[in-house]
Amino acid sequence: MSKKPKKFKKHFFNSWITSLTSITLVLILLGMLSFILVNSKKLSDYVREKIGFTLVLADDLRETEIIRLQKVLSAGDFVKSVNYTDKESAAKELTKELGEDFQGFLGYNPLFASLDIKLNAAYTHTDSLQVLEQRFLEYPQITQVYYQKNLVTLINENVRKISLALLILSGLLTFIFFGLINNTIRLLIYSQRFTINTMQMVGASKGFIRKPFLIKSLFLGALGGMLANTILIGSIYFYKQELYGLINFADLQTIALIAGIVFLLGFTISFLSTWLALGKFLRMRFDELFY
Repeated sequence: MSKKPKKFKKHFFNSWITSLTSITLVLILLGMLSFILVNSKKLSDYVREKIGFTLVLADDLRETEIIRLQKVLSAGDFVKSVNYTDKESAAKELTKELGEDFQGFLGYNPLFASLDIKLNAAYTHTDSLQVLEQRFLEYPQITQVYYQKNLVTLINENVRKISLALLILSGLLTFIFFGLINNTIRLLIYSQRFTINTMQMVGASKGFIRKPFLIKSLFLGALGGMLANTILIGSIYFYKQELYGLINFADLQTIALIAGIVFLLGFTISFLSTWLALGKFLRMRFDELFY
């Protein structure tokens, strides 16, 4: 008889450990999903900011005029960077690409000096690019404006498609992960259904019965969230070289946001799952507990 309480305690302890492990693993997956969602805009901006203009300059410009124009353009909100390429540098680059000296064949350098402008992500939409193109052509120092219109259209369409697909996938996975945690907690409460029924038979109120289960579920969710955050942050730090450009460890706000999302999800899902599962068992009759 003395062995039965120990065996019961061991079984009860193992149930909570299993539930904690399941919740932690699911929260890690939710954390990875949150990490992708939080950084999706950064990744999208990184791709968009590769879009830019090539501004062909007039051939008779003095160096002071070019420097002044470069400063004026750099001051614009839409500009991320401005790089100047003179005629000689452009000729050297083209010679390297062609593999032969085209100047020797032509007898002169037909290329013009240019400014390469990279834009901030917010100004890389098709309508914004058309407005900027007209704006650049108003400068007397600029003779022509080039940008890859087909590439811009393709990038914008793909970014929209990927963002939509990512949102749908995120919603689907969140629903699945919620179901996994919900089933884990339901199984944990199912093992104590007779205890719940006994408490009802002696006159305990629903609030009184729910209270210890909800407290334990919040503790379980918080502990699972802390373990998941520890593993996630440790993994991100371990693979920081591979994640370079996607996340900056100096950006504590992003890391804190991901950790907060994981912690909040652990609390919320555990609490809701416990509340719903308890509601079901509190409505059961004694004979239904055996099925």
